[in-house]
Amino acid sequence: MISSQNMEKYRVLFVASDIAPYQKGEFSSMATQVREMIERMYDRGNEIRNFMPKYGYINERRHQLHEVIRLSGINIIVNGSDQPLIIKVASIPQIRVQVYFIDSEEFFSRKAMFWDENGQLFSDNDERLLFFCKGALDSVKKLGWAPDIVMCSGWFSALVPYYVKTELKDHPLFAESKVVFALFDEDRFEGNLPGSLAVKSMDFPNAEQPAWLSEKCGFRELVSCAAHYSDAITLCSPGVEQYLLNASQIKDKLYYPKEEENTGDFIERVFGLVLEGQSILSE
Repeated sequence: MISSQNMEKYRVLFVASDIAPYQKGEFSSMATQVREMIERMYDRGNEIRNFMPKYGYINERRHQLHEVIRLSGINIIVNGSDQPLIIKVASIPQIRVQVYFIDSEEFFSRKAMFWDENGQLFSDNDERLLFFCKGALDSVKKLGWAPDIVMCSGWFSALVPYYVKTELKDHPLFAESKVVFALFDEDRFEGNLPGSLAVKSMDFPNAEQPAWLSEKCGFRELVSCAAHYSDAITLCSPGVEQYLLNASQIKDKLYYPKEEENTGDFIERVFGLVLEGQSILSE
């Protein structure tokens, strides 16, 4: 288990659709739990990098965001079109840990996460997802920073495991990375994403056809794809494994928190097992 007593420290990359206190509204269990994970890893002395989308409702002045010039300016290919990437950064209050924000005038200027004023999914959510996942990974490459663990939270990060294990599997920064995907019930959406995500996701030359993504894909297909390419799946809501199409086939990857185990203890235990090459069946 990762602990302050260990001599070795780890590099942990968090890629999340939501991190407190930047969530919309007063409360989000997922955003709060992700922040707790980040804080635990930081308190243990591990080196961390954190990425989330810069939704239009995030108040840049109040949260003191500013652009990171050295990371901005990358063009991200989305459905054959180059989209300019802007990276901004701010520090989480109290713990003073930096969060990098993936920004785009095309995809993230609107003051909403995934739904319009009528409660309908945005018609370009598939391309927004692709831009975010690719933008986070390309930014890490530009940093020249090799994560030991890539921790993904929320369906909006679901293609990160796929890219790490296919396109980036031989990249010197990611070849040894372990991928963990956190699955939350409150993150679920109804219906399918518009567009052909399975086709659009293959812009990288070394990417394979992504498992579990059909012509029309919804929440179950996305999280099942993430689970397929991850080394571990943390089940952060009771019964949430029902949303995995192949749960019975990947039972050795599934981790639930133990009774009375808080978020920090849970994620620390899972990270330790994954880095030691163990499964939940060996506990």
